[in-house]
Amino acid sequence: MLAPFALLFIYLGVQEFQRYKSEGRAKYGLVYDEETGTTHVTGIAEYEDGYDPNEFDPGDHNERAADDDKA
Repeated sequence: MLAPFALLFIYLGVQEFQRYKSEGRAKYGLVYDEETGTTHVTGIAEYEDGYDPNEFDPGDHNERAADDDKA
């Protein structure tokens, strides 16, 4: 029953190791998509900062969407 999950975990580990060998260390973080108002985890560049949920104001996103509708 756990075998498919174990195999998936091993497969993903091998894929990440191969990526590490070819590209070097990666920085992962939470990224905010302003168009959809959603976040997702992805690799981010060294010079960029990840998304900080404490700095997010949901009302700001809703106001921008309403302003776009009026225009």
